[in-house]
Amino acid sequence: MEMERDETEDKRRDRRVPNSGEPTPAFKGASYAALLIGIGAYLIGLFNAAMELNEKGYYFAILVFGLYAAVSLQKAVRDREEGIPVTPIYYGISWMAIVIAIALMAIGLFNAGSIVLSEKGFYAMAFVLSIFSAITVQKNVRDTQKAREQD
Repeated sequence: MEMERDETEDKRRDRRVPNSGEPTPAFKGASYAALLIGIGAYLIGLFNAAMELNEKGYYFAILVFGLYAAVSLQKAVRDREEGIPVTPIYYGISWMAIVIAIALMAIGLFNAGSIVLSEKGFYAMAFVLSIFSAITVQKNVRDTQKAREQD
């Protein structure tokens, strides 16, 4: 039995097969790439935008707030599913934070008279890509850690 387990571990190391439940390196890479592309595109767009500095700060703050809220919500939801105690207030605040971040982005873009429609779409898509990929990266980190603890 012990020898069989050692052979399985050797095969995993030789073929770079991830542990059970661990995301593949390709999925991890795609998640990180999506996060970097989303954040990078958003920030490059902000840097090149013809906006006042305070308006750029508003959109930057929404991005940072949205990323934090998304990761926090993902962690709270995952903790609850795994039976790790999460207080109802923290769980509620996590949901409220992501809803507020998305609402602030939508309201800001809707009311931005100086931004053309194509730019509004660009910011919205970069924001959504960044939030989704932040959730995915957090999930990958957690799945990798859990899979390695099991071995």
